[in-house]
Formats: sequence, structure tokens, C-alpha cells
Amino acid sequence: MKITLDKVVKTFDTFRAVHGVSLEIESGELLALLGPSGSGKTTILRMVAGLEFADSGRILFGDVDATHIPVRDRGVGFVFQHYALFPHMTVAENIAFGMKVSRQRRSREEIAARVQELLTLVKLPGLGNRYPSQISGGQRQRVALARALAVDPKVLLLDEPFGALDANVRRDLRRWLREIHQELGITTIFVTHDQEEALDLADRVVILDQGRIAQMGTPREVCRNPNSAFVTRFLGDANRLEGVAARGAIRIGNTEVIRTAVADGPVEIYVRPGDLVWSAEGQGLPVTVTRVIDRASGRRVLASTESGFPLELDVDVGVDVEVGARGGVLVRRASAYPLRG
Repeated sequence: MKITLDKVVKTFDTFRAVHGVSLEIESGELLALLGPSGSGKTTILRMVAGLEFADSGRILFGDVDATHIPVRDRGVGFVFQHYALFPHMTVAENIAFGMKVSRQRRSREEIAARVQELLTLVKLPGLGNRYPSQISGGQRQRVALARALAVDPKVLLLDEPFGALDANVRRDLRRWLREIHQELGITTIFVTHDQEEALDLADRVVILDQGRIAQMGTPREVCRNPNSAFVTRFLGDANRLEGVAARGAIRIGNTEVIRTAVADGPVEIYVRPGDLVWSAEGQGLPVTVTRVIDRASGRRVLASTESGFPLELDVDVGVDVEVGARGGVLVRRASAYPLRG
């Protein structure tokens, strides 16, 4: 099912949450809506679901204008962050609930067979008689997804579904959800503020800022070619420096740090820790080490430039560097934008 948002606007009292958003979600695509709190991502999801109605613009399901169709008639499955399972019902009863109240009547035998099929799909066979309080958070989220899939939705909507889970469980569920999506091929919209989650899962990412689309593209496109300082900052873990661009080169103080096609004048530079190279011989931008953090996969070095800008860079676990050491950093790749006054 292809979904189209055409210049959709949504206002709450005097606050405009969504500013004329237009985008297309292709049939079978897994699209992530990514952005900070208040960026409009959940409002867009709720409008697609029919839980909120647009003030203007249209929402199309295929060729059908669904803008004002009630949620019950839209054919969507919705998974919330906090599961929303009925605590007094067993796992099987929770999964069966939507089928029992659906306008599409099914026999008791058909419902029971579908519940068992879904329990197998979400890798919870044999747990149908347990109650939500008797299973883990990750298992409860699998049950919530099974319940959403039970009504054979045309569109699957996921609102921060892993936000209440710890990091290891989230990582496992991300891989599992991607496998489920590839198997079923349901058009899916996924809301998250977690950049890693969006980039791991999605075919395409829409980055929102204050109710507007800041950038959209594949994970590779938005990571390798961010179109603004906001997108670069939001995609995480970037050092910010200031310099001056002239004739295709950017200098910080007396050091040329990178060559790039940006207009001459003051610029802000964003560079990831993995794109900086430590030089004990002092090549590149002069820095002083202020802290060293040891991790299982390597070392994170915190340093300060001569002009006082903090820097973080990743080095191999075997690199010998200590607090107080003076050296340099070389920039392998960076994004630069004109510095606004």
C-alpha cells in the first residue's frame, strides 16, 4: 500500500506541529520518521493512523483519500512504546482481541489458528497461556506486534516501539523486526528519536525539524551527504569547530584542516570522532589531550584545540596517549557550512 502525504498541516491551539509536509511512502517500504522531541514525527504518524486529523492537505492510501476516514476503517496496525496490552488477558487473548472485534468476522477456529501462526512468527510459541506480567519487556513488545499484525493491516505504524527496553534487547528486536518486515513486506512507518535505530532499520529516513522535513533519503545518503548543520548535528557524535574558508580550503588558525567546496568566509565544521586521526608528531591541528576513555573496542581521546574547542576522536586500543600529551589531529572527512551571524 503506497501512502502519500500532500502538504499536510496540523495545528494544536496556537502551536503548529506540522508545516505542510509532503512525502510518499512506497508500497512495502520501511520508512523511519526521525527527529528530536517536538519535531512532529508522532503527530504525522497519528494522522496517518486516523488518531488525529489534518487541518489541511491530504493523506492518500493508494488512490483513496483517507484524510477523514476513521481509524477503524483505515486498515492500519499500531504498535505503541508501552505495549498497551490488556493485563487481564493472556498473550493469546491479546493477539486475538482485534480479530474478535473486527468487522471481518472469523470463526473461533480461524482465530485460534491465526494466533498460533503469529506466535510462531514472533518467536513466542508455547507462551499463549501466559499473562503479560509473566513475560519480559522484549516479549511483550513481540506480542504487541503480533496483535497489530493479526488484523492483516495494509499499513503498520510503530511509535517508538523499543523506547522502554534496554540497549541489548532493542538491538536484538531491531534485527528481528527487519527480518519480519522482509518476510511480510507490509508498508511500515517507524517513529524514533534514536538515530542508530532509524539507520539500522529503515529503507529510507525522513529527518524532521520543527514540523518540517529537514532531509530525506537512504541511510547512506543522509549519513554521507547531510544537507545542513542541523542534520549533521542530529545524526550524532560530531565535533564542532569554527574556521575560515578561502579558495577551496578551510583553515583553523594557521592550519589548513580540509579542502572542500564551500563559499569563502567564516564556516562551522562538523567532524565525526572516527574521521579524526591522532598524530603524536603534531601533524595537523595542534591539540592537548584532556582525558582518555578506555572501551572494549578502542579508546576515546578528548582533547582541546589551541583556540579552546573541545574535540573527541577514536584511536586504536593499542595507541599510547595520555592526559596532558600534546599532538595533532588530521581530518579525513568533514562537513562545513557558512557560519550564520
